Amino acid sequence: MLWLSELLMQHHELKSFEELKETLLEAAQQGEMFFRMDVRPPFQDTPDNWEDILESIFTSANKVGD
Repeated sequence: MLWLSELLMQHHELKSFEELKETLLEAAQQGEMFFRMDVRPPFQDTPDNWEDILESIFTSANKVGD
């Protein structure tokens, strides 16, 4: 299971929500099956609907791999 907090801790180099989206997509494409959002991304460009966006990215990446 991939937790958002773990992803953020493993990737201190991330500077924006856009970079987080790319990193999440890569993790999903590498075979992560489950994703949980336990913290709010700490970036200034994090939109109000960040949960929906991240869930959509993770879900669509896993569908491509099916």
